[in-house]
Amino acid sequence: MASAQVDQVSKGNVVIARKGGSNIFSKITFYQMMRTQIDTACTTAEAFTKLYYESVDKKRHQMARLYMDNGLLVWNGNGANGKDDIQKFFQELPRSEHTLTTLDTQPIVDDAVATQLTFLIQVSGTVRLSGAPMKPFQQTFMITAQGDKWKIVSDCFRLQDGLF
Repeated sequence: MASAQVDQVSKGNVVIARKGGSNIFSKITFYQMMRTQIDTACTTAEAFTKLYYESVDKKRHQMARLYMDNGLLVWNGNGANGKDDIQKFFQELPRSEHTLTTLDTQPIVDDAVATQLTFLIQVSGTVRLSGAPMKPFQQTFMITAQGDKWKIVSDCFRLQDGLF
């Protein structure tokens, strides 16, 4: 008994499997594919932020390894571009102690990243800088898979001081 060839074609929100001359709708819907990507994003964000804040608070001399070679950091309005400049920037920052209160993430599924696995991560919490009182902060990362590691493409940190 010969097996029929099955081709899959994505159309809109449904993957269509063609077997022989007929179309058979697969049980894999766009929603299910997105759910898997979201679950992966959540697991990755939890592990990544744990590593990031442990590094920034206790192993600051190793921060460059978390960034792409051409990574971008904007820290409270001050910028650094490239992992060497980012490493230098972190070395000049005061000692810190971060406490996270919220974590949110989503996969980037746009043509802008093609097939590159990329996530947007948003974090908020409080930070103590060099023994000063705790201040609220917000941070947004864009991370991408590079081999078997996650690397920061873009990192934007902002203390949430009042505007007025």
